[in-house]
Amino acid sequence: MTNHVHLLMTPSTDQGISHLMQHMGRHYVQGFNFKYARSGTLFEGRYRSSLIQGDAYLLNCTRYIELNPVRAGMTADPGHYRWSSYHCHAFGKVPRLWTAHAQYLSLGENATERQNTYRELMSQVLSADVIQKIRHCLNKSLVLGTEVFRDQVDALRN
Repeated sequence: MTNHVHLLMTPSTDQGISHLMQHMGRHYVQGFNFKYARSGTLFEGRYRSSLIQGDAYLLNCTRYIELNPVRAGMTADPGHYRWSSYHCHAFGKVPRLWTAHAQYLSLGENATERQNTYRELMSQVLSADVIQKIRHCLNKSLVLGTEVFRDQVDALRN
């Protein structure tokens, strides 16, 4: 997107995402500023994160992210947006910086099956309720999942 980035990540350590974001802030921004002869921060404010329950929630978030350029009127097809992971999920382009999530891999027994299933899933409209819930949880850094899952997360925090 022109004014924000969505990253859907599964960290390998408890502090993995925090460390990645710190690294980006220290190294990527420094290189970007040097390249474009600018100074100061690149990102507005601190990053926001939301813990997401697997199953349908993860795939809904993936769909939400990949359909964002379509909802914003930037393109009519998610495959036309250059910075989208849609090309990998729907057409098998090999990602260079990430690996497919187990939830995506469960969509089929082979790559062709997964891609076909994913394209079919993407053709289904995300309801306004789902979009609103994802936005609300992300903007407030809330847990996105069932009530039972949220209670389990709360119990772990206490």
